[in-house]
Amino acid sequence: MKLRWQILLKRSFSNYPSSAKSSKTMNSKGIIAVCQMTATDNKAKNLEICTDLVSSAKRMNAQVVFLPEACDYIAGNKVQSVAMAESLDGPLLEQYKNLAKSFGVWLSLGGLHIKVDDETVSNTHVLISSNGEIKSTYSKLHLFDVDCKEVNVCLKESSYCKPGDKIVPPVATPVGNVALSICYDLRFPELSTSLAMQNAHILTFPSAFTYATGKAHWEPLLRARAIENQCYVVAAAQSGKHNDKRTSWGHAMVVDPWGTVIGECSEVNNIAVAEIDLEFLRRTRLSMPVFEHRRNDVYPALWPKLDSDAVANHQESETYKFGQVTVKSSGVFSKTDLTIAFTNKKCVVPGHVLVSPIRCVQRMSELTVKEVSDMFALVSKVIPIVEKAYNGTSSTVVVQDGKDAGQTIQHVHVHILPRRPGDYLNNDDIYRDLAKHDKADSTIGQWRSEEEMAQEADFLRKLFV
Repeated sequence: MKLRWQILLKRSFSNYPSSAKSSKTMNSKGIIAVCQMTATDNKAKNLEICTDLVSSAKRMNAQVVFLPEACDYIAGNKVQSVAMAESLDGPLLEQYKNLAKSFGVWLSLGGLHIKVDDETVSNTHVLISSNGEIKSTYSKLHLFDVDCKEVNVCLKESSYCKPGDKIVPPVATPVGNVALSICYDLRFPELSTSLAMQNAHILTFPSAFTYATGKAHWEPLLRARAIENQCYVVAAAQSGKHNDKRTSWGHAMVVDPWGTVIGECSEVNNIAVAEIDLEFLRRTRLSMPVFEHRRNDVYPALWPKLDSDAVANHQESETYKFGQVTVKSSGVFSKTDLTIAFTNKKCVVPGHVLVSPIRCVQRMSELTVKEVSDMFALVSKVIPIVEKAYNGTSSTVVVQDGKDAGQTIQHVHVHILPRRPGDYLNNDDIYRDLAKHDKADSTIGQWRSEEEMAQEADFLRKLFV
């Protein structure tokens, strides 16, 4: 099948605020492809179209490829929609996982029909890594139950689809933190703002917009979500006539954080390739810091509702994932819903402890504002406790944010080292020792057993009471 694609549009900076024109840029650019297609009730044919789209995107050096809602199929009626649905471990999704792996790209499957029971499906956005692993799934929160006689649109998605019940945190990908949503979610700005507050760089709205609503609202809504949240917006789209009852608007597009459309599809089965520039996003947010100007003393902050099951699992967990290793709960001496404080396997000074977010992220920039606030609130509580426990008069508090800063555990964490007069003749030597202490040939400190760490945690835990 022959496809056409459009190269990314070159951005002119002449209309941007002067404070966003930095001559020094970070190495923070990536290439994405947004896809457009006309799905039918033929799964095999739809997969063939998607394979051609992904192949074209790979030739254009795309690192993440975004496919639209219902890329698996669009059936002629709700009975057929339910009958054709598969589970998350079904054969069709396995083929998409192999597709991502074979081309070495991340895939956003913008809305698969996932079987719930014999009468119901969930509309589920699936994000797959380049090694074929499912990194995240999101079930559509807002279902399209609309009867607009003026434009001849009448659909009731809830008649066969079960709505989701939670916001899914953004996922770190090679091009930035990607937030998952679907189609009609676009009309509910609270969801996008909540995701932006969780440090999303890219908001996604894979869609099958009706022709009438798309013609009137598609681009204005996408640009509004990009501007108000200062995020890239990526909207893969269904296009054209799927069957006698259904026609989609198309116009898959990418919008930058300033609200400029930097990529758009025109043909039916097509891709548009665009550049994601996180340094440009950062400068946009710095020049107009709208999230700092939010009046949450007047109206509520749009934090997502905590997943009660996840919180319960954290509270009952025997181990916590800490980068590439695990921390036993016996070594944890204080915790919140978002953060743990725990004893260290190898200490630079007596009482050297760690504080980290429960969610496993490698860099500070990947944390939400709430996680950062919670983590350092716990740090401030831990400092006087360990100073008291180890007769300290001061504390060295350190974050090694990334490999070149000395980070060896791939998980954000804060070192707290209680200090005493004369413990180091040259105060800055403690940073040298911290950088070397966990190396295999280091003579700084002693590796400790789990029992020793648990005993210290029990001692510190009592000081919090």
